[in-house]
Amino acid sequence: MQSEKIWIWQDDNYPHFRYDKDRLSKSLLSVSQNSGRLDGILTMLGVQKSNELKVESSINEIVTSSQIEGEILDRQSVRSSILKKLSGSVTKKDTSTKHTDGLVAMFMDSSTNHSPLTVERLNGWHHTLFPDGYSGLYKINVAKFRKEDISVISYKGGREQTHYIAPPPDILDKEMDAFLEFVNRDKQEPYTKAAIAHFWFVTIHPYDDGNGRIARAITNYLLSKELGLNDGYYSISTAIVEDKKRYYELLEQSQRLMYNKNLDLTEWITWHTDMINKAIEISLQQVQIAIQKANFWDKAREYPLNTRQIKVLNKLLDAGVDGFEGALNTKKYISIAKTSPATAKRDIADLVAKNLIKQVEGTAGRNVRYVVLLGDRV
Repeated sequence: MQSEKIWIWQDDNYPHFRYDKDRLSKSLLSVSQNSGRLDGILTMLGVQKSNELKVESSINEIVTSSQIEGEILDRQSVRSSILKKLSGSVTKKDTSTKHTDGLVAMFMDSSTNHSPLTVERLNGWHHTLFPDGYSGLYKINVAKFRKEDISVISYKGGREQTHYIAPPPDILDKEMDAFLEFVNRDKQEPYTKAAIAHFWFVTIHPYDDGNGRIARAITNYLLSKELGLNDGYYSISTAIVEDKKRYYELLEQSQRLMYNKNLDLTEWITWHTDMINKAIEISLQQVQIAIQKANFWDKAREYPLNTRQIKVLNKLLDAGVDGFEGALNTKKYISIAKTSPATAKRDIADLVAKNLIKQVEGTAGRNVRYVVLLGDRV
């Protein structure tokens, strides 16, 4: 061990993390309110729509958690793995892989299995990440704690920069015993606990690779177990991936004693809670779109529509009120429906006449734009 104490795990007070409850209160109140809103609005969806939303959120979480670590997954393969897991059968269109099957298994277990977290269970999660025993081109210890020292290093302009050095392997068993005691028995406020657990696990860094993805799975586990937090109807990693730079900056700042002499995690917990809140807000938007879409078709089904019109309307509805950039015009209709200009103009005129879309005020001629009429405006 280095004589100079650089990292928080070298401090005598580690792992007694501190935080300012007053500074956390605003973020905690906001996430609690939005979680309640999501619970409430989910009741307005039918079972089928709720399940569709859950599948999409699960796909988002698995894909973006890997994306944070630089791995790009095929979304359709993840979808196939989820549907196979839910149905217990394989379809002719199955495109799942051994890797995506494993990622889905870890996600499902972390989100729905509320039994205590153990080393054996974590090792199982680790195995699902690296079923063939390799991380890229390199063979690693799978389902076992690392046997070597490990550092987080980047290279910029030909220069090596060390962002973090993890605890030595000979103390990992002791570290993980304390960590699992915290996860399974600590009774503090759940959002705060989830943030601390995420940070603490990444700080211990018990595995050769995959620590970030498992840390985020632990966050899912705690929120599902201790809050029943919408059980898969939101994706934390979708929010984190959009603020990935800050994610790594905060981890490094919080792990270095020169920036964090008091082991204070207030800033990290606030950011982490805000990411959960952002994830819930994204889900709320998706639910609102689903409700608007259902209401639209409930009121629009009395009109005879051709397949082109249905396809274009679904495209507009999926984007939401403000999501379809530049609104709809004839050129976009032609592109979406794969039809001729003359047919596109007739279809659009028919939709306007049926009061399903309307012309955007201030647009005319070649610049005319249309938006779908949602809710009680249909």
